[in-house]
Amino acid sequence: MSDPVLYEQDGHVVTITLNRPEMRNPISESGMVDGIVAALERINRDQSVRCAILTGAGSAFSSGGDLKKMQQALEERAANPTATTRYYSEGIQRIPLAFEKLEVPIIAAVNGPAIGAGNDLTCMCDIRIAGESARFAESFVKVGIIPGDGGAWLLPRVVGYSKACEMAFTGDQLTAQEALEIHLVSKVVPDAELMDTARAMAKKIASNPAKAMRMTKRLMVQSQGMTLAAILEMSAAMQALAHTTADHKEAVNAFLEKRKPVFTGG
Repeated sequence: MSDPVLYEQDGHVVTITLNRPEMRNPISESGMVDGIVAALERINRDQSVRCAILTGAGSAFSSGGDLKKMQQALEERAANPTATTRYYSEGIQRIPLAFEKLEVPIIAAVNGPAIGAGNDLTCMCDIRIAGESARFAESFVKVGIIPGDGGAWLLPRVVGYSKACEMAFTGDQLTAQEALEIHLVSKVVPDAELMDTARAMAKKIASNPAKAMRMTKRLMVQSQGMTLAAILEMSAAMQALAHTTADHKEAVNAFLEKRKPVFTGG
């Protein structure tokens, strides 16, 4: 069987591909969870990586959970709820925690349906670009469960509380254009242009000073759960580090000398 998650690097940009197209890329089982977490941890260890793209193989971004396996586990889950708690905490819930620790910006290139946990997976990314065939749904209620992967925390921070409630309470599916209108995605492009658009944005991001980019990403993530005073203190400490970097010196000199900067990651 092929790897459930593919990892490809082109220069400073890594593309992570969910690789179970025959199943529409569900992310609930251990192999996929382990693959996603391992890819994110690998990025953090590799200082040459400055941006990442997440997409799905085949016609879907991610169907979220595997309903066939969910059906097979109905009796077991009903009889042993504590095992279900461990199944989530030791399984799919590891994914949002790994995204929270990711040190570089990541773009979701949504190539088709992103349903349930698949929708929440897009919200774990910093930027979302959708192909025209993309569809989005916070559809857990449709199968009688709740967003166990952190969707109740993630989705309101992307689309606002009221719209997040509407999506979660109805389970209705949104088109790519409707997702653009509520700012769930920042751009919709023809399917054939999706990966080129995502790569162009990733390369643009990756062209900036690497250390400043990683620190900016950390500030953006941490600011969601910190007071203004705390984030200002953290910003001052990181700024002190940024001022010591070779890329900061190069950026200032290049600007004053009216030339294009050459960043080395130092």
